[in-house]
Amino acid sequence: MHLQFTGEIIHWRGPAPYLFVEVPEEEAAAIHEIASEVTYGWGVIPATVTAGRTEFTTSLFPKDGGYLVGIKKAVQDAERIGVGDVIEVELDI
Repeated sequence: MHLQFTGEIIHWRGPAPYLFVEVPEEEAAAIHEIASEVTYGWGVIPATVTAGRTEFTTSLFPKDGGYLVGIKKAVQDAERIGVGDVIEVELDI
């Protein structure tokens, strides 16, 4: 599954030094349809993400019926992004 969306970088209590981007409702619904086939436990889903020019692997974390995309510290630094920034995300599951 390949998805593209725009989202705001947020901080949520979770594994530091990660920040997150919330997956929009429509895309989250599409992910939910295949989640049982791709999760490796606890609803967490592995994914390959592109933010700016940086491609990386991360996990989607379930939250309130949707998903959060973890943005690694190395990606934050490479793309010069932080809390409140709006970024384009390409997501492959």
